[in-house]
Amino acid sequence: MEQKEYLWNNTVEEIMGGYIENQEGYACIFCGVGYKKGRIYKIGEELFDSYGAIKNHIGNTHGNTAHYLLAQEPLLVGISDVQQQILRLMSEGRDDKSIATEVGIAQSTVRNHRFKLREKEKQAKLYLALMQSLEEKTNRAIHETDNGLIEDIHQSATMIDDRYNITDADRKKTISTYMDENGAIKQFPSKEKKKIILLGEVMKNFVRNREYNENEVNRILKRIYEDFSTLRRALIEYGFLDRSDDCSIYRVKE
Repeated sequence: MEQKEYLWNNTVEEIMGGYIENQEGYACIFCGVGYKKGRIYKIGEELFDSYGAIKNHIGNTHGNTAHYLLAQEPLLVGISDVQQQILRLMSEGRDDKSIATEVGIAQSTVRNHRFKLREKEKQAKLYLALMQSLEEKTNRAIHETDNGLIEDIHQSATMIDDRYNITDADRKKTISTYMDENGAIKQFPSKEKKKIILLGEVMKNFVRNREYNENEVNRILKRIYEDFSTLRRALIEYGFLDRSDDCSIYRVKE
């Protein structure tokens, strides 16, 4: 079962549930793990059908949607660092007084954030209705430009700005200019947008849910570009790879 690469390719209901369903089975939208219909899965000492298995996986691996999203970059859901902290504490059932103490702000500030977050929720509902209605009226999605489709930003991006205003035409042109037929980089560009495109291509050499040590990462990157250390730093800087505090373990950033 093919995994959806970006959360925002799914409906709100699918994101809330944490999985997608098709004729073959169910797949986790957070990590891609899938279970085929008609099979029985033994997890621990218990047996599950495919639906039970995906629900068990999501609960044991990711908690729930709120838990997963609050562990991501705040920009992914359009909130500030402070709002992310507050929402994490709210999800733990904390009251305003303890939240204020934990975050280091006044109780009145917590209440103010509650108000702002509630308004953001209402605006988000109307915004979604507006965009869906607009697409129906014009028969053209908002990301369809005269120069091609604007591509989705990778889910773990550390910034969201016009550097990610990338169309499929931009991608094809950049790849043909800076990469050879074997996928090796001929020259690493100075422009941010082109860097991001190439880094996205480089990430096709890494597998999700796997740990790499630095030697393994370097060995992969050496095949792609001679200055592999620059490439490694850029993958971390732009949020493609995650690195442990002691720099010993690398993972595809979720």
